[in-house]
Amino acid sequence: MDLLNTLVDKGLRRELPTREEALAVLATSDDELLDVVAAAGKVRRQWFGRRVKLNYLVNLKSGLCPEDCSYCSQRLGSKAGILKYTWLKPDEASRAAAAGVAGGAKRVCLVASGRGPTDRDVDRVSKTIEAIKEENEGIEVCACLGLLSDGQADRLRSAGADAYNHNLNTSEETYGAITTTHTYADRVETVQQAQAAGLSACSGLIAGMGESDKDLVDVVFALRDLDPDSVPVNFLIPFEGTPLAKEWNLTPQRCLRILAMVRFVCPDVEVRLAGGREVHLRSMQPLALHLVNSIFLGDYLTSEGQAGQADLDMIADAGFEVEGAGTTTLPRHRADALGGGCGTRDATAGAGCGSHDDAGATGCGSHGGGGGCGPCGGHGEQEQPAGDGAGAGESVPATRTDAAGAARTDLVAVRRRGAGTDLAPNA
Repeated sequence: MDLLNTLVDKGLRRELPTREEALAVLATSDDELLDVVAAAGKVRRQWFGRRVKLNYLVNLKSGLCPEDCSYCSQRLGSKAGILKYTWLKPDEASRAAAAGVAGGAKRVCLVASGRGPTDRDVDRVSKTIEAIKEENEGIEVCACLGLLSDGQADRLRSAGADAYNHNLNTSEETYGAITTTHTYADRVETVQQAQAAGLSACSGLIAGMGESDKDLVDVVFALRDLDPDSVPVNFLIPFEGTPLAKEWNLTPQRCLRILAMVRFVCPDVEVRLAGGREVHLRSMQPLALHLVNSIFLGDYLTSEGQAGQADLDMIADAGFEVEGAGTTTLPRHRADALGGGCGTRDATAGAGCGSHDDAGATGCGSHGGGGGCGPCGGHGEQEQPAGDGAGAGESVPATRTDAAGAARTDLVAVRRRGAGTDLAPNA
């Protein structure tokens, strides 16, 4: 179809699609789905070959968050039965990280719930970063600690952090329906602080919260303008005990169309398949590897993921390969702007997810709260939906239910192993 040919040509040239073209991708039919995947796959292979980067989450502090992000199982007032514990010691976090590295992860994402870190918290995390890097030569470390105060990004970078994750999550227009304890602008400012400190920025979204196609396109175009090096795409895991527990809006086909749209808008950026892939893509996860070039290995913050070995088998069976520690993830033109990897950012580098001249200048698979909630897999009865549903000309995705019409809550499993427990992690 002409639309897909146009989008492939643009993606191979790092030229951005229009908003209308991005909306058209989301509006394609199931009959066209494989054509959409194949087209976006050409763009993915142009910039990332058949490599898949593995990332591993360590939840440094679980639950007890003062923020009210409706999607998050760690939120204020959450009744989700998740693990709750305070800060892991550096050696405990280092041991947890080692399991992911042994499984092939080249980036460790350190996440802590809360609005944002105190200076004492930054000291704690700095010691943890140093402990992990002492034990794992060449490993990348991404911090996800919430809203940053002045100077904290510089301190994290001095401690050895390579990247910082803070997600936009949804469109600016609908953000207030999801969270009231901080603003969309607060999130943008934190990403910009990380970039100014020379950290590689990681910022993404959560799909499935009741948003419209326009909301999805708006947040992805906002991310393009913010110019992160990594864009994690999370799919809402509707945990019982949180306000979005009834939001089962996604099908595997819908998820694949969203991932394809993100790839077309951000052709040469690390697009990471993050929280919720096992719940919503299920047996169609291998198709997503044709669209993304990065995934999380094993479990998430508060939910269990697919077994680590199953992830590795899936990658191999689909004809892809795990990205090695000595390989630079980003294409050369983006890596050079970062000083060859996750290090310093050149302030003169072009902005936009595809590093495009016409774009404005402004994480780790993350269902993020105002604090550092990463892909917690924790969410779930909504007082107010995120957005106003499908607009004119937009189709409402079918709710995924069983034959009796009940939501598939059996697919949601709380994490009971790994960090914060005495059980071995899933890596």
